[in-house]
Amino acid sequence: MTKFYARRRLGTLAALTALIASAGTLNGPTASAALPTPVSASTARGYLASLPVSTEVRTGYNRDLFPHWITVSGTCNTRETILKRDGTNVVTDSACASTSGSWYSPYDGATWSAASDVDIDHVIPLAEAWDSGARNWTTSQRQAFANDRTRPQLLAVTDNVNQAKGDKDPAEWMPSRTAYRCTYVRAWVQVKYHYGLSVDSAEKSALQSHLAGC
Repeated sequence: MTKFYARRRLGTLAALTALIASAGTLNGPTASAALPTPVSASTARGYLASLPVSTEVRTGYNRDLFPHWITVSGTCNTRETILKRDGTNVVTDSACASTSGSWYSPYDGATWSAASDVDIDHVIPLAEAWDSGARNWTTSQRQAFANDRTRPQLLAVTDNVNQAKGDKDPAEWMPSRTAYRCTYVRAWVQVKYHYGLSVDSAEKSALQSHLAGC
């Protein structure tokens, strides 16, 4: 009798454990953004040390000078391609628009089931790039930058979070989810380094501070 109740108790515990695990799966992130892995913190620190420090120049900026969401393949443009990359169980129609799926925003930890709730963030905002040297690029260079899927530059995130970020640099804005900040600054520095962009003094100081904690 004692053995029977012991087995029954173990069975109950196993069932409860499975139920808890299942609940965790249902309540946790159902999708994970697939930003290309940034360079290590030590490499980012080295890159940052080599970036020129300069005052930003906004004169002449126009978002249209960065042709973005160009066709990638078939009917799919850059936005649709990143939505598919960063989502889970994404279903698209004949025009490549996402009709269903799940997207986890690493900036704030929110999960969305409608593509309309998700923006594709330029880690280095287009205006920030302009201020930091892209004003001297050709249109084709700016297009390549605005649609770069190779570097950690494009990421699906909550739309109003992206709008709140705007064109701010890390001295002015950081993801509210602190666990992602190290990834974010590593990505920021890598992209600036790859494209030969400058940093201003406040931006550099903020990046140094965040990278020191990575």
